[in-house]
Amino acid sequence: METKTIVLSNEERTPCEVWSRVMGYHRPVSFWNPGKQSEHSERKYFVATEKKAVQ
Repeated sequence: METKTIVLSNEERTPCEVWSRVMGYHRPVSFWNPGKQSEHSERKYFVATEKKAVQ
């Protein structure tokens, strides 16, 4: 099976608005103050994996 790569020009792209939770409610990251935006950009994301129970 062949994988087709789609290439878009900048004019064809749509900006994506990122929302996240801060101070107990969700807001667009673009509305945050510069300090919170900086913290958000430095976040590290982890993928949880299942571990088998030790018996």
